[in-house]
Order: sequence, then structure tokens, then C-alpha cells
Amino acid sequence: MKAVLTLLFAIVAALGLRAQDAAHWNAEAARSYLDGRMAWWINWPVAARDHQTFCISCHTALPFALARPALRGALGEQTPSANEIRIIENVTKRVRLWNEVEPFYPDAQRGVPKTAESRGTESILNALILVWSQARSNDARLALTNMWAQQLTNGDAAGAWNWLQFHNSPWEGDSQYYGATLAALAAGIAGDLPPGARLLRDYLVRNQESQILFSRVMLLWASTKWPGAALLSATQQKAIIDAALAKQQADGGFTLSSFVGNWKRHDNTPLETKSDGLATGLVALVLQEAGVPASQSQAKRALAWLNQNQDKTEGRWYAYSLNKQRDLSSDAGRFMSDAATAFAVLALEESDSKARISQNRKAMPDEHSNLHPGR
Repeated sequence: MKAVLTLLFAIVAALGLRAQDAAHWNAEAARSYLDGRMAWWINWPVAARDHQTFCISCHTALPFALARPALRGALGEQTPSANEIRIIENVTKRVRLWNEVEPFYPDAQRGVPKTAESRGTESILNALILVWSQARSNDARLALTNMWAQQLTNGDAAGAWNWLQFHNSPWEGDSQYYGATLAALAAGIAGDLPPGARLLRDYLVRNQESQILFSRVMLLWASTKWPGAALLSATQQKAIIDAALAKQQADGGFTLSSFVGNWKRHDNTPLETKSDGLATGLVALVLQEAGVPASQSQAKRALAWLNQNQDKTEGRWYAYSLNKQRDLSSDAGRFMSDAATAFAVLALEESDSKARISQNRKAMPDEHSNLHPGR
């Protein structure tokens, strides 16, 4: 009878795990989507730059560099993937040849001030990617040096950087503040807070109330990497958390359209209002980084939305252009889904890794109970 009961329990447990897995995100599918998109970007002629390098995009390349390492734990990978290596090599090359490489968009081709905007933007992206993957390396330190050298020190934007303006939200449309939050994120992760950090902090705090909620959530994320209340106080952090949570939709997700103020598409089509992977993934990630437990009701609902809304065929989470109506099956139409998939992975893996640690701790034998096996 004992053997029969043991078998029944095993079957029930297996069925329970299968049901749980069915409602859980698929890390393998996410890897396939992200790797495929990064391979396409690396080889896309439009992304090619001088010295056999490629442009680091805010929608595809940067999110990939942040999210792809997070999949290693879920997939049991021991080393960086081929495309991770390629993007690090690409960034490292441009950092080492900083005074030789052409700006992403030179004035001669795109008009003034695209050279200055390109330099400021790239310096931040390079620094963030390298400190994310190898915070203490010489190349990461060089990238940070390049970044701080580009910081503006005079005028209303003192403390920020020149940032690409192509009138495309949220990455390159009145996005100078967003760029400064990425610089703050890089500096915080590196633990590198030189004199320019005070100027950066003053700029971010001074201007935060006038920013779109998307950029304020990015500020909140950056603040979690700075020591104590060096960037934001607990009260300031809570204000951003509350503002973000107030945008949660009935299905538990968030829509990017509610995080960009009065932004309108260039083609005058209405912004998509259904929940998307970018807004939901970003909020779910930053909430956890800010100390909101995954078990908190609204955070739990956001994570549940992410678990339930991965495309089963392609492995991506959908997000929608803020600038025009796009065919979601086209390469350009996938740009927002590239970022959405990356942030969904970051949020879910953050939650799952904490759950794995908790389960491992529970599975460890109690050393005191071993001393008293009869208890």
C-alpha cells in the first residue's frame, strides 16, 4: 500500500509541475527570439558602421546586452552566447578606438548637431553595456572615462549628455533625460561616482517632475544602484512606484502609451492601449529592484501577465511603436518587441531566481534537526 501511495503522490506532483510549466514562460523560446533578432541586427547593412562595427540601438542591441546574460541560469548555460561575445567585442573595439571611430550619425551626413548627439549617446550605451557584463574591467573603466568626458557642464542641461533626437519616442524623441538615467544606471552599477555624479544627480532630481513616467521609472531603476539615498530618497522612490502602479490595467499588465504623456504618432493613428511586454516588463523589473516583493499583489499580477502573454510560436512579448502604425511581422515592426522581450526576461528571471534561491534554502537540511533526529 505504501508503494502505491508513493506512486500516486509522484504522479500528482508530476501533473502539478506540468500544469505549472504550461502557465510559465518559456526561456528557450525567449532565447531563440533574442538570439535571432540580435544576429539579424549585427548583419543588417543599415546597422553597419566604420571599422567593421555596428550601431548599438536602444531598441534591440542594448536590451539584448542587458537581458541575454539573465537567461543563463534558466537554461543552464555556463558561458556567454556567441552574440553576447560579438556585441561585447563590438563595443570594446569602439571604446578602445574612441578617438578614431566615426560617430554613429556624422554632421556631414545628418546635419548639426548629430555628431555631438551621437557621441553623447554612444558613450553612455558603451559604458552601460560594459559595466553590466564586466564592471571592473579596464575596458569598462575606459568606457566610463569616455562617458564622463562627454557630460555637459553648462546651461540648463548641465549634468546630462547630448542625446540623439530623431523625434521617435521613447528612445530618441525628447529623450535626453532618459539618456541621463542610463548614465546614472551605469555609474551606479560600476560604483563609479566621480565629481560629475553630483552634477548628474542634480540634473535628474531637478527635472524629474517634468518628465514622462517612462523616464521616471528608469530614474527609479538607476536609484536602486546608487548607495543609500544618494540619488533618490525613499519618499521620492515611493512616489514613482505609486505613479507607475496607478497605471496598471485590469488584466494586470501595463501599456506604454500611458507612460509617455501626450505623445502622438507621426501618422496620426491612435497609440495602442492594450497591455504590452515593454511597459509591463520594465515596471515588474524595477518594482523588484526597488524592494517591492514579487508576492505584492500588483507586482504578482504584472508577473502573471508576463507569464501568460509570451507568444508561443516566436517566443517574444509584443510591444507597439509609439511613432507609427507598423506591421508587427516586419523587422522594423519587431523593434519594440525586441525591447519588450528583453525586459520581460529580466523581470521574470529576477523573480524566478529569487524563488529558486528560496526553494534551495528550504531543501537544505536543518542542522539542528539532524542533532535530534527523533523530533
